Amino acid sequence: MSMFAVIIILIVLLVVGAIFINAFQQHKEKQEAEKRQELAKQKLIVDETEDLLMATAQFPISKQIVAIMHTRVHNALKIMHELNPGAKDIAQRINDLAEKVKTINVDDPAPSADAFQLPENEKQIIVYIQGVKKLRQFLRMENSKGKVETQIFAKEDKLLENLQLRINIETLNRRADAAMNSNMLGSARQYLEKALGALNSTSQQDEFIVQRKQELEHKLKVIQDNLRNSNSQDVKKKQEEEKDELDELFAPKKKW
Repeated sequence: MSMFAVIIILIVLLVVGAIFINAFQQHKEKQEAEKRQELAKQKLIVDETEDLLMATAQFPISKQIVAIMHTRVHNALKIMHELNPGAKDIAQRINDLAEKVKTINVDDPAPSADAFQLPENEKQIIVYIQGVKKLRQFLRMENSKGKVETQIFAKEDKLLENLQLRINIETLNRRADAAMNSNMLGSARQYLEKALGALNSTSQQDEFIVQRKQELEHKLKVIQDNLRNSNSQDVKKKQEEEKDELDELFAPKKKW
């Protein structure tokens, strides 16, 4: 074999080697990028679920829901640890959370929604409403992934639906009272009609709903009576003004 042929073979080998090394490097970089992406995804799951746990800590929700949220965090941490075995803090969190989940008795009855107190701050109320909505979305998502049994989902979602209804009704009732105190009867009527519409559209008919319907219907009747009286007075006043104008128009002219 000539020296020229050897040189050509070496060049070809170098080119093939460079291509192989480059392909290997790209594959490795792709794996690292996918790993970072998956870690970021699981971290987001952990952060969002822990935020939801904090946001709903004061809600009268069942231990079942709390256990589901903790389990979601636990599973995400396990995936993170598989991707990054050297992270000792993650391993410790997994162990701590596993022990915590064991102490949760999912058979404990959920706290009564009657014990729930609506906060005075309007911004805090909005946070509460958003919290319940996010919690229902979370349960729906876990159910769609097969991580929550349909029977459990239906039961827990019904409790959350009731809680969401209570928050909405109490918020509208409070706004109606504020509008009435400011003599804004039209706005108060709108709030009450919206609240009654929500109560009438729900299939749940517990003591809270029945009692609130009676209270809101009474308030609405008082407002409607006041508005009718006010309109009657306005009509009477307008008629008197028109009568005065006619009397003045047809009154005998004064002689100068």
